[in-house]
Amino acid sequence: MCGIVGIVGTGPVNQRLYDGLTILQHRGQDAAGIVTSSEGELCVRKGAGLVRDVFQQHHMLELRGNVGIAHVRYPTAGCEGAAEAQPFYVNAPYGICLGHNGNLTNAAELAEVLTREDRRHLNTSSDSEVLLNVFASELQRVGTPRITPADIFAALAAVYRRCRGGYAAIAMVIGHGIVGFRDPNGIRPLVLGTRETPKGAEWMLASESVALTGLGFRFVRDVGPGEAVFIDEQGRLHAQQLVATVHHTPCIFEYVYFARPDSIIDNVSVYRARMRMGEKLAERIRSERPDHDIEVVIPIPDTSRTAALQVAQILGLKYREGFNKNRYIGRTFIMPGQELRERSVRRKLNAIDFEFRGKVVLLVDDSIVRGTTSAQIIELAREAGARKVYFASAAPPVRFPNVYGIDMPAASELVASGRTVEEVRQAIGADWLVYQSLDDLVLACQHDNARINEFDTSCFSGEYVTGDVTPEYLERLRIERSDAAKARRRGGERGPDLKVVHGG
Repeated sequence: MCGIVGIVGTGPVNQRLYDGLTILQHRGQDAAGIVTSSEGELCVRKGAGLVRDVFQQHHMLELRGNVGIAHVRYPTAGCEGAAEAQPFYVNAPYGICLGHNGNLTNAAELAEVLTREDRRHLNTSSDSEVLLNVFASELQRVGTPRITPADIFAALAAVYRRCRGGYAAIAMVIGHGIVGFRDPNGIRPLVLGTRETPKGAEWMLASESVALTGLGFRFVRDVGPGEAVFIDEQGRLHAQQLVATVHHTPCIFEYVYFARPDSIIDNVSVYRARMRMGEKLAERIRSERPDHDIEVVIPIPDTSRTAALQVAQILGLKYREGFNKNRYIGRTFIMPGQELRERSVRRKLNAIDFEFRGKVVLLVDDSIVRGTTSAQIIELAREAGARKVYFASAAPPVRFPNVYGIDMPAASELVASGRTVEEVRQAIGADWLVYQSLDDLVLACQHDNARINEFDTSCFSGEYVTGDVTPEYLERLRIERSDAAKARRRGGERGPDLKVVHGG
């Protein structure tokens, strides 16, 4: 999962791109990058680490110009190094930079064709570079000194024909403007905003609406599935629907975990969706254990707070903050390597003893992925003196890998894969475990005004909405995404037949 921002302004955009990345820091803590354009000159700063660490004052001063794009990345399969920080750049045609959130499911095939037929060189193993080169290759066919919006849309129509998967991307064509486009299923989010200045209109594209409002832009709308927008350097907006038949299925895990609660994605409030998750979860708890002995509800900070509060209110129970969080430790789900994740849990959370001592507690989390974090948190609760520890997940069991840009591990590393709920309960050490049902999760994320009938629920259901995910592809993904493979790559080793092409 990554965060992307693009701005066409009437003045320097460097500070606003930086601020946009800090607002989207939750979407990626592994690397960050900003590129701007000033009178045809490309200005670049990229590096590994948090936004605040990558950009110092002298870097910001060098990022000149009124047009730019930016990217934050978390480590996905094959993209753990600083060399693959985005945005990526190719010098022909015109000079194009691109930042990408998602994953191309046919990236390996595209990379082969790009090298053999399009005669394009790929410098990294990232599918984001593949996407950039497909766009550049198609735009190369124009062959004129200046491109028009029609040229941009014609090239992107070909990109849609060639690329499969879940993706949202922002590209800057130097001297022309910025482009935003979203996959035909609308799996990954992309929003458009504007604001008026004395010098004219400014435009912004971002992964989440909170980035727009945080910078004083007015939310205009979501970029539609299969739609592209082009904002030229004069601040004129051009938009075109490039895929006639779309099947709008946004990723439901955005609402469960990734997005900030103050964001609105596809006209659905993330905060209200999480409230409804809590309501549905409370109903399930009441149905499964009408005579429960729960004394207090405690959330696992931070994402589950909204759902946990609803659970407590509906069940008529006390709600307490039982864990103090060290906010300087990153999100453990998106950390590379099992050992690092395990060390981080105890460094990140500390139990407040008197909220647990002698009590029957219900811990509420947004989801259970590997189960190691849940197991350690349950152990913390017991060490703090809890008499019984029950555990509730606001999402269904995660049993399948996500192939559309979330680096969920191989199925063998998912605690619920191949296990019953009772077996998962034993694995994490809870006295009782309850999961949200998939039907209830979908109902919680639906909204009358959103006009979304389906979501991508593949990590829960194993049903992949693009229809091109084969057992062979999943096996290749398993090899690439295993913690052992990641450790091998960080140590400079590569498997003999490993072609890693996931980076958005």
